Amino acid sequence: MKTRFFVLLAATAGIFSLQACVTASAPTPAQTRPATVAAKPEYFEANQLKAFYNIYRYTAYTVYDLTTDEPPTQVQGVGGSLTFRPDGSYEKRLTISRTSGSMSFNQDGKFTIKGDSIRFAFTDKKGADVQLGTYQFDPQRQMLTITISGYPAGNKGVYELTTQPAKE
Repeated sequence: MKTRFFVLLAATAGIFSLQACVTASAPTPAQTRPATVAAKPEYFEANQLKAFYNIYRYTAYTVYDLTTDEPPTQVQGVGGSLTFRPDGSYEKRLTISRTSGSMSFNQDGKFTIKGDSIRFAFTDKKGADVQLGTYQFDPQRQMLTITISGYPAGNKGVYELTTQPAKE
């Protein structure tokens, strides 16, 4: 189980690294609709999500490995921060404290959101990569849940974050 956990953690953490975003040259649906129709934006603009852009603290991380009959793994010792900026950039500083030492997952890249979907694009040692998932944001409680699709298909990592300091 420990080996599977670290393989899935590495895959999920690697998937959650972010950087190169969407650079589409084709017109967006909003650009191709008649001027009289108020088009819903494909991706949110910075001024529409002011409450979303913030520094979040990781409070929980759960790994769902559907290749086994094991229950989801609630990872202990989760900490660090995730910063979302209005320019579409992010900074991930996830740490997992273990008795054998700390593991750090540092990533910088670009993100986009559409509906409840979130896309992280980044470059790491292996080159350019993209991670896809969903998010739930509660602006009044300043709580954020991000679910990142894992490998193999169906596996996932669920991160819970808040703008408030994590409970000790």
